[in-house]
Amino acid sequence: MKIREFIDTDNSQWVRCRVLSFLDSAYFDNVLREKEHYKNPSVELVAEIDDKIIGLIDVEYEIEKGTVCYSSNELGGVIWHIAVLPEFRNLGVATLLLNEAINRLKNKGIKKLEAWTRDDKWVNHWYKNRGFSWKESYLHVYAEGDECDIITQSKINKLFICSSFAHYIGKDKDTIKKAFKRVHECNLYELTLTK
Repeated sequence: MKIREFIDTDNSQWVRCRVLSFLDSAYFDNVLREKEHYKNPSVELVAEIDDKIIGLIDVEYEIEKGTVCYSSNELGGVIWHIAVLPEFRNLGVATLLLNEAINRLKNKGIKKLEAWTRDDKWVNHWYKNRGFSWKESYLHVYAEGDECDIITQSKINKLFICSSFAHYIGKDKDTIKKAFKRVHECNLYELTLTK
């Protein structure tokens, strides 16, 4: 296996890896058709075996405090994507990608790394086992059909809202979780990068 920088010709394999890796997670329907590009500098790596991309990590980082990270009093970066194909999990691929990204970020003067993830226990444990600390959370709320009426009404005559996605940042999370069929806790983790 080798870890290398993403190149544009990797796009279709990158998308395939991300989609297949997310299918058994709470992000199963967060499908991209092409790789994202970032406004700020980034570390974009892939893990490859026999010319096949089996894992990936994208970290956008700051050159000015507060331009990427959620909360920052020092330069930081955010993991936007980390994924490993299911058949290559539990072999240390994600950890190797993370460690390589961290080494590159340290060389850029980045002091902390943030990661947002939903409520998949195995993913949350993975971050904790690599030294990330849980900081806070909010809810991702999906509404379908009649649930949409609780949230909003269309301002356009004869246009009906059939599904919606919302963020709940209030304190009464239990009420929201009971009111909607699909709600995910979105957790912020943070890792301090030391030399």
